[in-house]
Amino acid sequence: MREYITSAFPELKKIKDDDLREKIVELWICAMEKGGWQSLEQIPFTLLIPDVKTSLVEHTRRVTNMAMAIADKRDDVDKDLIIAGAIAHDVGKLLEYELKEEKVRKSEYGRLVRHPISGACLAHQMNLPKEIVHIIAAHSKEGEAVKRSREAIIINHCDFIDFEIAKAKK
Repeated sequence: MREYITSAFPELKKIKDDDLREKIVELWICAMEKGGWQSLEQIPFTLLIPDVKTSLVEHTRRVTNMAMAIADKRDDVDKDLIIAGAIAHDVGKLLEYELKEEKVRKSEYGRLVRHPISGACLAHQMNLPKEIVHIIAAHSKEGEAVKRSREAIIINHCDFIDFEIAKAKK
């Protein structure tokens, strides 16, 4: 499973902190196990756009690469937190979604707990740094209630850029 995650997200190699990189891999493995997922390929990045073609992995990689491009132009952000936070931002979707009858839909759990919260809770339980928990929790509308860190601001905007562009294609 470790090799599967590292091949799905080659950007993991750019995280300099070995411990942080390993914890992000473990986070995805745990989310796959808890959500009952055998692979990530069939998971769409959103259920809000009918017949969306972009997978969760493609979206996550795009957000990560956009965020890295911004981080490369700044000297006041932590690049490891940017990369790790971007890769982890939607991990809660593995709990929010389920595969039933060959179709991905919102799970019972997902009807009660949206992915920013479930992902942040999982990251906290797995002892990821509080900054990563914050990025996951604050990357979507749930983050409007907190003061976002610089890194969380970048992930939030990159996430919504990708979402809005996908939505505009329809």
